[in-house]
Formats: sequence, structure tokens, C-alpha cells
Amino acid sequence: MSADPVDPHLVRRIADNIDTVRASIAKAAGAAERNPETVTLIAVGKVQPLERVEAALMAGQRVFGENRVQEAKGKWPDFRARYEGIELHLIGPLQTNKVREAVELFDVIQTVDRPKLARELAKEMEKQGRRLACYIQVNTGEEEQKAGVAPAEADAFIAECRDDLGLAVVGLMCIPPVDETPALHFAMLREIAKRNAVANLSMGMSGDFETAVEMGATHVRVGTAIFGARDYD
Repeated sequence: MSADPVDPHLVRRIADNIDTVRASIAKAAGAAERNPETVTLIAVGKVQPLERVEAALMAGQRVFGENRVQEAKGKWPDFRARYEGIELHLIGPLQTNKVREAVELFDVIQTVDRPKLARELAKEMEKQGRRLACYIQVNTGEEEQKAGVAPAEADAFIAECRDDLGLAVVGLMCIPPVDETPALHFAMLREIAKRNAVANLSMGMSGDFETAVEMGATHVRVGTAIFGARDYD
């Protein structure tokens, strides 16, 4: 990883973006009569240049999300060596052959979505002596191309993960269909969480995080609004 200094203008721009997002979170929380401090901003570093991610670190951001294990391996060990207090969430699909690396690297797994993966995570956490916080991903739109447990199966899967496997299920996560009203999906996730006594809701991204906060999100996953458009070269 390059140790080149980060452009101070970039740090200022990223810091301003973070401040803007936090102000929007506070406004949405106020509208819902919530304390904005109950909402955690997860900065999503997916396919972002390293200097932008480091600029966010220099601006004081400490909670980050990554979609891919391999990409995270290329940046976060070095960042952790130089910055304290980082909390890293896996927010993309996890293949079972990447479980060992994921348990080593991440602090939170937000995409537990099937029994086989849950079993592998439980075994690997026991092996490594780590007990990561886990979120169950719910496919609220029941889209074939998306990961996540079906809403009708969520209660049983949550119970299996908690009671049979001993996973620390602390939250639920969803990604609403792009062509549907997100509030309906956020409300569905909130109700599943309520009846299963699950405390945290990871929902809302750059385009809809204000709505998610109004609907009870405890964690919002924001990338573009902080870092700008992604580079897919």
C-alpha cells in the first residue's frame, strides 16, 4: 500500500461530505423523535481509491463497510496498523470458502443469509476464539438475484442462528428493490426485528438513508454520498 501523503483538500472534502451526511441523519432522527447518536454511519469503501478511504480515516470516521473479503484484505490490515478504533463490517455476500478470512478480518458480519454459512461461521469463530456480531440479511423483496433469507423464513432462521449455533445475532439487514418504495421494506424489516427482539437495523444507503433513519435504522451504509462516484476501471 502506498504511503504517499493524502491531499489535504481531499481530506477536507471527505470531511465535509461526512458532516453533511451526519446532519441529514440528525434531521431525519429529529423528525422521528429519535436521538441521532443512536444511528451509526457506516462509510462504504467498496471500489474506492485508497486515498479517499484514508481521507475519511483522517477526518475521524472509524466505522466502515466492505463488500468483498479480498478487497478488504488489501487495505484494512495496513489501516488498522496506523489508525486506532476501526470497526469493519462485511456488507456483501460471503462465500463459505472465505469464512476463515472474514472472521480474521472483520468485526461484524452483516450478511448471514443461509444455514450452511451460519454453521461455517459458528465453527470458524469457535476455532479462532472470536465471537463476531452478526446480522441476518433478509431479502425483503424476495428477488432471485439477491442474497438474503425470505421474510417468511426469517423467524426460524434467526432462532436457528441464536439457539442452535450460538451466533451473536445483534441485527437485521436488507437491501430494498431499486424500483420499489424503500419505506415498505424498512417497515417489514423493523417488524421482523421487533417480534424477534433484535436490536439493530442496518438499512438505508446513499439514496434513502434519511427514510431508513425515520423508519428506525440503527446503522446506515453510505458510500457515494461520502466518497463520490466509484471507480470501476
